[in-house]
Amino acid sequence: MGSYRLADGRALDIGPGGEGRLRWRTPDGRTGALSPAGDGSWTSTLGWTGRADGHRVVIEDCGRGGIQFDGVAGLRVALVQVETRFQGSGGTQLAGRLTLPPGKGAVPLVVLVHGAEHDSALQRYSLQREFASAAIGVFAYDKRGTGASGGDYTQDYLTLATDAIHAAREARRLAGARAGRIGYQGGSQGGWVAPLAARIAPVDFVIVSFGLAVSPLDEDREAIAGDMARGGFGPEAMAGAMEIADATARLIESDFSDGFAHLEVVKAKYRDAPWYPAVRGNFTAYLLANDAEAIRRDAPGLVRSIPARYDPMPVLETLDVPQLWLFGSEDRDAPPGESVRRLAALQRAGRPIATVVFPGADHGMYEFEVAADGERLSTRQPEGYFQAMADFILGRPLQPHYGAATLSQVPVIPSP
Repeated sequence: MGSYRLADGRALDIGPGGEGRLRWRTPDGRTGALSPAGDGSWTSTLGWTGRADGHRVVIEDCGRGGIQFDGVAGLRVALVQVETRFQGSGGTQLAGRLTLPPGKGAVPLVVLVHGAEHDSALQRYSLQREFASAAIGVFAYDKRGTGASGGDYTQDYLTLATDAIHAAREARRLAGARAGRIGYQGGSQGGWVAPLAARIAPVDFVIVSFGLAVSPLDEDREAIAGDMARGGFGPEAMAGAMEIADATARLIESDFSDGFAHLEVVKAKYRDAPWYPAVRGNFTAYLLANDAEAIRRDAPGLVRSIPARYDPMPVLETLDVPQLWLFGSEDRDAPPGESVRRLAALQRAGRPIATVVFPGADHGMYEFEVAADGERLSTRQPEGYFQAMADFILGRPLQPHYGAATLSQVPVIPSP
């Protein structure tokens, strides 16, 4: 695993792919899963589809001797990696890693802020190597209760924001004289955490990828409304679906102490409706698929400390840090509609915000194809997604278009 520079100048990342496989990525968003072919080479399948795409990788001496990608030779980039442990909020010990590009000059630093996942960022986040190969320093860390970090897993945004602030301080300390401007890149739930961290302890920039400017409960309602719209259902179905959303919200807001009986009544009322199977939402799908006993047992651990009514707007309305918000137009988990409208209003009010909406991309910023059973199979990330983030971190002027997406931008507020 590592970053490589091909003989034709292209960058290539090789990272873990799970189940004994590897995964390749290029900055234009293309990716494939690699499986050993038995002759020393690895064959590729498109994205996460399992369908062969014709690409082939040869890895020499576990990458130390270089690689070949479709017959083009490449050499490993000598990235600098420093492992560390540092104290987060309340003294919790967190595991982190600073990855720097080769050389001794100053570089911008980006701290990767987690979504709601439970797995290890240090093992999984390919952006550690991808950004570093683009002349950007990267600090990744396992959020509390995951990977090599201590503490209990939580979704309390203030605790997570404080951890991110400590991570930024550790990144700057480790980078020393190489530390330039510093900021956050937060995906999904990180879109609530990163701006809050920047509001408490200002940084030079914030990137939010497939995050939201609405509350978690509003996210669920908007997702359910999207489910009904995609299914072609009418106003009657929408009204019933919103009744379900109200019932699941009551359960969440009570911290699973009230509303079980009401939810069962609503489920029985609509279970045979033709639109009912299409109700997905965000957490609602889980609550509809499980009985009260399972929900009481498992749900508190899944959404521990989540501030369901958290309103990010008071933070965003007063945040002068330049921000880049990136959305997928087909995001079912974090629908961008209301968030884009709110950010546009903040732009008009003079907040230093730029937004990019990538058409055809789902959550995680992945384009997809639809399988015969209706499931979405991710194929790649949109062209221009990585480049937009890199330009913003490096302080370059943002382009009018990134791939098929159009930039919406207002001038950055100058420093006083």
